[in-house]
Amino acid sequence: MKVFTLGGTGSIGTGVVKELRNRNHDVYALSRSSVSDSKLSRAGAHPIRGEMENPDSWINQAIQCDAIIQVAATFDDDMGDLDQRTTQAIIAASERDPELAVTPRRFIYTGGCWLYGETGDDIATETSEFRPLQAFDWMLKHYEALLNCRTLSTAIIHPAMVYHEEGGVFEDFHRAATQGQALEIWGSADTRWPLIERGDLARAYCDLLERHDLVGHFNAVGEEGVRVGNIAHSFTARVGGLPEPVILNVPDLVRDYGEWAAGPALDQQLSAEKLRDATGWSAKVTDYRTSALLRSL
Repeated sequence: MKVFTLGGTGSIGTGVVKELRNRNHDVYALSRSSVSDSKLSRAGAHPIRGEMENPDSWINQAIQCDAIIQVAATFDDDMGDLDQRTTQAIIAASERDPELAVTPRRFIYTGGCWLYGETGDDIATETSEFRPLQAFDWMLKHYEALLNCRTLSTAIIHPAMVYHEEGGVFEDFHRAATQGQALEIWGSADTRWPLIERGDLARAYCDLLERHDLVGHFNAVGEEGVRVGNIAHSFTARVGGLPEPVILNVPDLVRDYGEWAAGPALDQQLSAEKLRDATGWSAKVTDYRTSALLRSL
């Protein structure tokens, strides 16, 4: 299958491209620099030079592929506008192709666990109400447009907090531990994070990609909810002699980083039962303490 990826060099996209190539898919990936070109080429993908700001330069090549995966996210103030341009361009291009009215193009779109808002002791499923942070409320309109587009067969993945051998959501903890500094916890040590290892998430993307009949929302989760304080302790215990973690309050984080910074402070639990039942997917890594990142300390 020819697959076009957006965000193929990012934290999630790197794993997705690797898994696509492991399954012998022919991968084309948007690239905005020579550095990205090299990274994608080494991963076995075909770099397509362009930018999300100007989809006209690459949209025809993307829609001619058998499937498109969108895993790009900037976390900048303009991320909603960029995603809107991309979403509208993909919808418009698909609607111009009369063949797609008969056989819709497969499209995998990335949502996120933060769309569910605070869940507390409840475990969010795909039937739970979305209560997104203000920084991400634009995403609801975008996925509704995609799901209502008859020339696209759209599945939306909501990943849990992603970690991998290079860091992911554990990156700051790992950096502080290796430098002998106090770990910073955003919000509260009692906050729960739903977690997923990048390789497991990449398999979820590819399993859904290959099931053209599956549309709608799917959560991807390895562990339903782990206390951030326990995660921090796992890092400090590996090093020893570190200062006590520092708790940072959410208003200060939002002031310093933007509205998205309230996301890591959400107390959440998430279920992947729908994905498991629909595809047979299951997480291979179900204990973050076995991660290569922790073992490297």
